Amino acid sequence: MTSSTMMSRACAHVSEYADQLYQGLRDSSRTSNIRESWIRLSSQTYPRESIFAAAFVLLLLSTAAAYIIRRRMIGKNTARPSTPSTPALEKAASSAVKNQGREWGKWISSDFRMPKPDPYPDWSIEHTKPLPYRPFRYGPKYNVTMGLRTLKHVDWIELDNHYPRYHADKARRIRERGPRCCRTAPEAYPAAVELLEELVDYLPARYPTLYKRTDVGIDNLWSGESFDIVTRPLPEDPMQTCARLVQDDLAIMIEKSDSQYYLLAGAVLLAGFWRLEDKYGMPLSEIHTSGSVPQFQERLEKGMMNFFRRLRPEEMVARNNYFMQVDDNLAWSPSIGSEDAAHVSWDTAQKNRAVEHHYFRSERQSLRRLPKSGGVVFTIRTYFHPVTDISKEDYVPGRLASAVRSWGDDVSRYKGKEKYGEVLLEYLDRKHKEQIDRGLDLSREDEVRAYPY
Repeated sequence: MTSSTMMSRACAHVSEYADQLYQGLRDSSRTSNIRESWIRLSSQTYPRESIFAAAFVLLLLSTAAAYIIRRRMIGKNTARPSTPSTPALEKAASSAVKNQGREWGKWISSDFRMPKPDPYPDWSIEHTKPLPYRPFRYGPKYNVTMGLRTLKHVDWIELDNHYPRYHADKARRIRERGPRCCRTAPEAYPAAVELLEELVDYLPARYPTLYKRTDVGIDNLWSGESFDIVTRPLPEDPMQTCARLVQDDLAIMIEKSDSQYYLLAGAVLLAGFWRLEDKYGMPLSEIHTSGSVPQFQERLEKGMMNFFRRLRPEEMVARNNYFMQVDDNLAWSPSIGSEDAAHVSWDTAQKNRAVEHHYFRSERQSLRRLPKSGGVVFTIRTYFHPVTDISKEDYVPGRLASAVRSWGDDVSRYKGKEKYGEVLLEYLDRKHKEQIDRGLDLSREDEVRAYPY
C-alpha cells in the first residue's frame, strides 16, 4: 500500500471518528463513543499516519470543547456579544503624516464635489423617528479610542421628527445668545460660506419634502423661511444660517502654518455641557485637554492629529459618544451650573435624583474636509431620550449597566457618575432582570442590535 493511500484512509477514519467524538462531547452520557473511537483509531496498521491522525483528533477535541463551552456561556445572563474591531482608517492614523507636497496652512483646492444624494426613503417630519443610536459596549473593559467608522456621503446629515423642537430651540438660542454661540473668524469665513453652499446643495436633494432649492438659496417648506446665500454681504454669520438648516451643531477646524487645527468657526447651540466661547480659537489638542478628556494625551492625541492631517475631501467618517444627564434641558444642562458661570462642573449637580430625571444623551459626529477651503467640518447631532424610554428596548438596560460599570475612575469623573450612578444602575439592573425573566435570548443580541445601535 502506498504512503498516499494510507494517508487517505487515515484521514477518512479521522473524519468518521471525529464526528463521533463531537457527538460524544455534546452528550455526556455518550462518552463511550470517545473511548471506542480512540481505540479503533490507534489500532490501525499504519502507525505513522495514526500518530498524525491522533494529533489531529486532539486538536479537534479541544476545538469542539471550546465551542461547546462558548455556546453554553452565551446562554447565561453574563453573555456578552462581540463588538466590531477598530476600523483600519483609525489604525492608520497612528503613523506619521507628511504634508503631501504643500505647506502647512496652505490648502490646494480640490475639484472633488460631493455626489448628489438620493432622497431619504419615505422621510416625514411627522413620522420619521430618530435613529436609535446606543453606542455603548459591554464591559469589563472600557476602551478609549476615536471610534471612527466610514460614512457614506448620502448619510451626511440626519433629520427626523424631532426637527421642530430642535429648530425652535436653535431659533430661541440665536435670539438670546447668538454671538456667544455662533462665531466665524475672518480666516475661516471662506470655509463657513463653503459649508453653507454644501448644505444648500445637499438638503433639498436628500429631504425634498422639507427643503427646496431656489435661484438664490433655499426655502424651508415647513417653516416658511427663505435663505439668500448669494447677496453680499450675507444677512448673518454663515455659520448661524447653517445652524438654522439642520439639527446638528457645527464646527470648522482650520489648519495653520504650525500644522495644528484651530476651532475658528462654529454654531454650537445645543451642546449641553460645553460652550463655544470657551473653546473658540483653541487648537484641537487644547480643546480636549482643557476639557479634561480622559487619556487624551496618552491614547488619542497623536492618532487624532495624524487623522486630521491625512483626511481627504473624498472621505467622510463618523463617530458616536454618550453621556448621562440629570435634567431635561437639551441646549444646556443646568445641573452642572449656570451657562453664564465662570466655571461649570458636575460638582454642582444634585446627587441621586430619581431616575425619571435621568436622560441619555448621545452624539453622532461626522467629519469631512471641504474641498475648496480645506476646512475640516464637524457636524454634531445630539440624540436626547429619557433613560426610562430607552430601557424598554431589548438588551439596552443590561448592556448600558455593563458599560457604566466598565468606566475607570477618570471616565467616571468626566461623565459625572458619582452623581447618578447608584440610582441609574439599580434601575438598569431591575429592567435587565425583567427582560431575562420574560425570556429574552441574550445570544441573539448581535443579530438584533449591532454597534452603534
